[in-house]
Amino acid sequence: MSALAREVGGDDTAGRLVRPFTLTGGRTRPSRTDFTLITTVTAVDPPPERAPRPQPEQARILRRCARPIAVAELAAHLDLPVSVVAIMLCDLLEAGLITMHPPHPVTPRTPDLDLLQKVRDGLGRL
Repeated sequence: MSALAREVGGDDTAGRLVRPFTLTGGRTRPSRTDFTLITTVTAVDPPPERAPRPQPEQARILRRCARPIAVAELAAHLDLPVSVVAIMLCDLLEAGLITMHPPHPVTPRTPDLDLLQKVRDGLGRL
């Protein structure tokens, strides 16, 4: 544990002293637009041999992603803005350290016309 981390009370507290723009290298937008709040991410196990060594904040993300987790939930656990987490997830995805699973699209069903007629009739009787 670093002297700064001991001084402020632990690693998690020390991590909060870092400004979000430093975690993203000054970037304000992710390189991909398909990370939504409900996209799930999972750490690749084992990581690829040629993968770069993750930065401390990226390592925190990878620990949280040992099991599938939604982007919004991950941001809440890390106490970071979703936009910052999405940028870091893009970096981890490009490095081959995580996989992403977009939400399953909801297919609209054809409405039950008989049921709708009954509802309309019932409302008309009110």
